[in-house]
Amino acid sequence: MNIINIEHIAKIYQVGSERVHALHDVSLTINKNEYVAIMGPSGSGKSTLMNMLGCLDTPTHGKYEFKGVDVSNMTDNELAKVRNKEIGFVFQTFNLLPRSDSLHNVELPLIYAGVPSNERKERARQALINVGLGDRVHHKPNELSGGQRQRVAIARALVTNPAIILADEPTGNLDSKTGEDIMTLFNEIYLQGNTIILVTHEEYIAEHAARIIRLRDGLIEKDEEVKNRYIPNGQKLSFQQ
Repeated sequence: MNIINIEHIAKIYQVGSERVHALHDVSLTINKNEYVAIMGPSGSGKSTLMNMLGCLDTPTHGKYEFKGVDVSNMTDNELAKVRNKEIGFVFQTFNLLPRSDSLHNVELPLIYAGVPSNERKERARQALINVGLGDRVHHKPNELSGGQRQRVAIARALVTNPAIILADEPTGNLDSKTGEDIMTLFNEIYLQGNTIILVTHEEYIAEHAARIIRLRDGLIEKDEEVKNRYIPNGQKLSFQQ
């Protein structure tokens, strides 16, 4: 079952008197329970593509179907509903509320979705337990390590049971050991049947995925299966769907 189907999308920005072509005629399909990394140098269009996939922006031309629904021409309010219900975001900078504890940070998407208080607190608590932070429920971000903050962000991304997890440079602010721990967690999430789209400029991070899409100059340069996928326990195993 495909979750994402993009056909011939282009994105053009008007910067002063100049028209900037961020994406040119990009087509791709991402299926349920795929683990995809998007790579590319600065200016390749990967951030624009991430914004498109995350329903944060719409294409200038082309068609984007998300779970069979055309979202290409949705209003900002309609896109916001899709994002809150269907997409879990994980950012390099965590994006946590500094004065709120872990539980409140994780339950935020459920507040926006109108979930009753008791249910959302229980779901948020369980999401924190699932990422190994059952003992950090009432800690604020400044009382947590970088890796723990990212785990809170991952719990927040998972709490709505989204169709996809979209992770933008999720290890960018972490040391290599903590980053490896986070990638181990992503692998566990993937093995539980989740669909993960990872945006990174680090080759060794991308190799944790099962498929790498490489962009250059707003075009897909290469779309390939990872033959020797990096499994976070230190072994390299051939990926089998």
